[in-house]
Amino acid sequence: MTGVHLAILALGMGQASPQRVPSLSGDIRPLGPVRSEILGNSRSVLVYVPPGYSDDKNEERYPVLYLQDGQNVFDGLTSFIPNEEWGTDESADAMIRSGLCAPVILVAVANAGAERSDEYLPTRAKLGKSEAGGKADDYGRFLAEELKPRIDKEFRTLTGPQDTALCGSSFGGILSLHLALSRPEVFGKAIVMSPSIWWDDKLMIRRVQERAERPRPKLWVDMGHLEDASAIPNARGLEKALIGKGWVQGKDLLYIEVLGARHNERAWRERFDLALGWMFPPKK
Repeated sequence: MTGVHLAILALGMGQASPQRVPSLSGDIRPLGPVRSEILGNSRSVLVYVPPGYSDDKNEERYPVLYLQDGQNVFDGLTSFIPNEEWGTDESADAMIRSGLCAPVILVAVANAGAERSDEYLPTRAKLGKSEAGGKADDYGRFLAEELKPRIDKEFRTLTGPQDTALCGSSFGGILSLHLALSRPEVFGKAIVMSPSIWWDDKLMIRRVQERAERPRPKLWVDMGHLEDASAIPNARGLEKALIGKGWVQGKDLLYIEVLGARHNERAWRERFDLALGWMFPPKK
């Protein structure tokens, strides 16, 4: 077991078991427990740096992609479902080495467990028999005011909004979309996979429709055809709202529907490389 895995276990992100298999790949660096004074909690953060980053004479700076539900994106040892992880480290390595996307730094930000729904959802509303949400703006402040400055200080990053992206699925997709729309001066791009558009009576569709004229972040939005029965109609409603506000399909918006795809890590893993290549195209 590597030092990275030991660090993860020490933070309580997951427990090793005979069924779980470590699957970290590439140059991944743990930041240790990252404390947020804004949120009042701590979480693990892992940073993937692209091939060639550590070469002695390399002074290049790189765009950054902040991934939500970070324990699910690199490693089957820590993923919510054992061994069902996104494989973003393997995908990034393969895409970069083959010249299909620009080199990029990936920052995997673990969720806060029981506080995940509160932190990821923009409004407080009914969820099952209780209520959840309402802290997404505070989470956005954590990313922009606490985590991003540390990443920019400790790694060779490109710091502008055109080089700072978000990625998430399900509630993490809603969060990524919300922050890109509300803070485009910080987050100029977002990969929005299988977003929970149903939240709070389709809140995000209304937010897009009511949005004042502001910079338009570059958006990848997708949905699988085997997700919830309302998923595709809701996703098409979001696409229509975005186009109505000036987004152009194929330019600053790529909306896709994925045949045969369900709402799980395996489905997101299978299309992450396509999203990464579109969001960070290779340099000409």
